[in-house]
Amino acid sequence: MELLLALAVIAAVIVFGALVSLGNERQRRAIDELREQVVLWALQDLRIKRERLARDVRVEDPIGWLNRVVAKVTNEDVNLQVVEMFEEPRALICASGSGTERVVFTPLSPNEIQRLKREKHSRLSRVDTQSPLFTLSHRSKTYEISILNGGIVFDRELPLAWKGLTGQTTDFMERVWMYWVR
Repeated sequence: MELLLALAVIAAVIVFGALVSLGNERQRRAIDELREQVVLWALQDLRIKRERLARDVRVEDPIGWLNRVVAKVTNEDVNLQVVEMFEEPRALICASGSGTERVVFTPLSPNEIQRLKREKHSRLSRVDTQSPLFTLSHRSKTYEISILNGGIVFDRELPLAWKGLTGQTTDFMERVWMYWVR
């Protein structure tokens, strides 16, 4: 009799455990579906806001725009002034207001610069060896600036500001790398 009672209790615990597990799995799926719907809604909302803002994108003061973006990314107020521009590989060199720091902007990531450094010895005629990208040290701070940290319409403003600062037109530039040499 006790054996049957023990088996009934064990069976009941197993059945209730299975029911709870099934209920938890159903809730997990429902929460995952809800999370997916929220992400899709947020993306659509962001697309709508970007489209409204993108119609009116203008960069009247490119150096002022660049200073605001740098201040937003680094949390430091730097009064940048354009010093020099290189065409190949593309680079814009700016100096801080105090003149003690140098900031290099380029669409090339650190990995791409390392690849160019390796290739420069074999293809001297294709790459300008005077470019400041080849003299960057590993100690310089590196920032990737994109819509994530530069603003919701950064990718639309960047080509306009780049053209205003360098005179170069860009096909499509979504991000820029900033190398801060102190």
